[in-house]
Amino acid sequence: MLCEILVALVVGALLYRFLRGGKDDTLPMGDGWWGPGTRQDDKNEEIRPFKIETSEEELKDLFRRIDETRYSEPLEGSRFNYGFNSKHLRKVVSYWKEGFNWEKQLEILNQYPHFKTKIEGIDIHFVHVKPKNLPAGRKAKPIIMVHGWPGSFFEFYKIIPLLTDPTSHGLSDEHIFEVVCPSIPGYGFSEASCKQGFDSVAAARIFYKLMQRLGFREFYAQGGDWGSMITTILSQLAPSNVKGLHLNMAVVSTSSPIVLLSILFGRWFPGLFGLTQEDVRRMFPFMKKVVFHTLKESGYMHIQATKPDTAGCGLNNSPVGLAAYLLEKFSTWTDPNFRDHEDGGLEKKYTLDELLTNVMIYWLTGSIVTSMRFYKENVGKGIGTAKHDKLPVKVPTGIASFPNELVHCPLLWAKQKFLNIVSYNYMPRGGHFAAFEEPELLARDIQQFVGKLERK
Repeated sequence: MLCEILVALVVGALLYRFLRGGKDDTLPMGDGWWGPGTRQDDKNEEIRPFKIETSEEELKDLFRRIDETRYSEPLEGSRFNYGFNSKHLRKVVSYWKEGFNWEKQLEILNQYPHFKTKIEGIDIHFVHVKPKNLPAGRKAKPIIMVHGWPGSFFEFYKIIPLLTDPTSHGLSDEHIFEVVCPSIPGYGFSEASCKQGFDSVAAARIFYKLMQRLGFREFYAQGGDWGSMITTILSQLAPSNVKGLHLNMAVVSTSSPIVLLSILFGRWFPGLFGLTQEDVRRMFPFMKKVVFHTLKESGYMHIQATKPDTAGCGLNNSPVGLAAYLLEKFSTWTDPNFRDHEDGGLEKKYTLDELLTNVMIYWLTGSIVTSMRFYKENVGKGIGTAKHDKLPVKVPTGIASFPNELVHCPLLWAKQKFLNIVSYNYMPRGGHFAAFEEPELLARDIQQFVGKLERK
């Protein structure tokens, strides 16, 4: 009897989705102006070379502020369960002052070509890397890769050579890419909006215009975190331009009847919902592995989606506070078990040079507040209420599902939004910062996705 009821509910859910499919499923491109004052002449499409530079005054100010830091003693045995443990924070800060070579990191940052161009009234920063050893007669495949918070364009520095020069890194050269990594407006070296309302739709539209300005009529798109939402919306805005969408974090609404049913009964009847044993392992018990875990890790989101300027004021004034706030995420979002490590497991997947370089990008650009405002604009009006949340994605999609991602999205859920999933793979290891943490795994998954799509 129970099975008959479940089957009836599933059929009803599928019928609901079929009937709902008749609604308008287009997302208008629209337009915007995010610069100061009223809209001005927007015809200047110059692309200007850019180099990251800092002054002695900036560095002196940084270290003066570091020296003035006041620390609180951690609770005994707390490790990273109360946030960034201040004992380990002192060690990180000591390295920042004595061992971190910013000049060397500047050379690493500037190894790839940087550019800026003004779109919708604000300067957009991006890295643009072309293959150096493209075989004769071959064309590189353009791909835009978009970061999230608290990351930056620097997240992609280890994956860029794997995509632009795969044979030198032991990967197949069947697909060679030309990579564009922009900074989301308000992050790093991209100018922030002067006006309220700059959300992921605006960012996606700006990145569409950027790719058009670079001469790419068709291109691939890849992202995680905010980059996932932005590239997903980009696929909704310009489905004829985005050849394929690859995500390492897929987020869908849980209000679909079939999704709700899978949450209620999937642990006991996984086959009925197409759930694998890996899905069950990651999701259940649901309250512990999803609800409680999400509550533990989402306090920052509530702050940033409501009063970003208040919380951001202190972070913009204290480099050590900023480092603790950002780096704690590179601990627990890489592996939640790192909460029980004295050092937060920070150097198990990253070097302190890499982590502090990301912090320096936020500090030197003063972009922590403007990056936090992105939550206010996207989440502050309610989750799942925007038009793009309710529309399907028809562009061919590939999903790399990493085991330590903040929220697991099984194939069943993904199919409710992404109607043409070409590739869905469980990654053997890795967490939220896939390109930064496991660049080779992600590069291989992008390669196989593009291969499947183009052969198809």
